[in-house]
Amino acid sequence: MGFKCGIVGLPNVGKSTLFNALTEASIEVANYPFCTIEPNVGIVPVPDLRLDKLNALVSPQKLIPTVMEFVDIAGLVKGASQGEGLGNQFLSNIRQTDAIIHVVRCFENDNVIHVHGEVNAQNDAETINLELIFADLEQIDKAISKISKMTKSGNKEAIKKYEILQQAKAILEDNQWLNQKEWDEQQLEVLKPYEFITLKPLLFVANVQEEMDDSNPHWQKLCSLAKSLEAGVVPICAQIEAELVGLEAEEKEELLNELNWQESGLNRLIREGYQLLDLQTYFTAGEKEVRAWTIPTNSTAPQAAGKIHTDFEKGFIRAEVVSYDDFVAAGSEAKAREVGKLRVEGKSYIVKDGDIMHFLFNV
Repeated sequence: MGFKCGIVGLPNVGKSTLFNALTEASIEVANYPFCTIEPNVGIVPVPDLRLDKLNALVSPQKLIPTVMEFVDIAGLVKGASQGEGLGNQFLSNIRQTDAIIHVVRCFENDNVIHVHGEVNAQNDAETINLELIFADLEQIDKAISKISKMTKSGNKEAIKKYEILQQAKAILEDNQWLNQKEWDEQQLEVLKPYEFITLKPLLFVANVQEEMDDSNPHWQKLCSLAKSLEAGVVPICAQIEAELVGLEAEEKEELLNELNWQESGLNRLIREGYQLLDLQTYFTAGEKEVRAWTIPTNSTAPQAAGKIHTDFEKGFIRAEVVSYDDFVAAGSEAKAREVGKLRVEGKSYIVKDGDIMHFLFNV
């Protein structure tokens, strides 16, 4: 699997409530800071109506969705990069994720304590952003100090790394995220091992009241900040999402209709996280199982095969491929083959989202 989204934010903004709703877990949710001490990890299926359709057509013994991993990291506070509020421990947990989901409180409620005494979505978001930038600056200073010793001997590789790290440091010192710069492959190869937090994709979650109002000043300011950071933003009412989790299917549909929602906010969030990581899905479909597989976009057929087993990639011969739309129109793989919609692709084929694939290999 290996795709993790870290959920971060100030204390008491709704992170654990959101995590509970995502994972249907029952971790402690309390109205005080640092109720989440160890990072809670939950594995969540990615909602995909195509999988349900394939299940109906193929009637397999098993149906296996693709999944994402969410990590609920305890509330950060100002000074976290210097260790405030157990910050160093939490920041190390964030480094191990692939993307950042930053929950920001966008509602007023006197009964829910705010760590700064008042709700200000833009200030709250900027506080966390700066702490993440400061944490990366500390990390990069250590890296530069270490590699600068190697440059004195004239080591060309060390000199190149030193120059790239200095470029990254200048961006951070300008209070910008590293992911706001277009890095080439060689530069990314140097930066990625350091697990810089601000090099990861960022998605804001605006925790709003039941009725989402575009005139909400907190929402407007957060959207403005997200735009400046080239980040996405999704409005969610974490409390309602938590309530939806505990309902039976009919009750859930009834509440969604009352709220005039097409689907839960969680489904939108999971899909946004999926897109944020630049992922796509292909399927395998047979009598034993219909299964969704997660791969990075622009993966080749052998790379997709390697997701099932490394031997599939090593001994890849060819792939039999039919698009999802053609499979559904035909009604089965056999019929798709009969009408000429199933094709054979080689090692250079770039897998498309929704492809249904069967691999031939020899080890």
